[in-house]
Amino acid sequence: MPNFEYKVVPAPRKGLKGKGIKGAEEKFANALATVMNELAAEGWEYQRSDTLPSEERTGLRGKTTTFHNVLVFRRAIAAKAEATHKPVTPRPVKKAPEQRAPQLDSAIARESRTAPAVGPATEATEVKDPRLGSDAQ
Repeated sequence: MPNFEYKVVPAPRKGLKGKGIKGAEEKFANALATVMNELAAEGWEYQRSDTLPSEERTGLRGKTTTFHNVLVFRRAIAAKAEATHKPVTPRPVKKAPEQRAPQLDSAIARESRTAPAVGPATEATEVKDPRLGSDAQ
């Protein structure tokens, strides 16, 4: 999967004069085309234009939101970075030899089968908190 790097530049605010170009719309289109062609020569591919908000200070305490028009470009990151990441083939995993649990002595095994059943508590025992001291009740 190719990786990309991005470049965001401010969109032109004024048109650019050129030979045979008349009118504000044509001048503005010429300014956009010039920016796009300059960056394309450097390998950047035009993606989109966006209008994004920016909060800016006005005066000592005031703030205002201004919207900026930007052009977004991208280009693929150099192939040499991808060449350093060679695919790794997994090595086969060796199985560990099976180990059996040690056998209990037959007398211990018999005792564990005849252990008494544990039931609910029948007597209540009062437990004193050692942090309270001997005179506190």
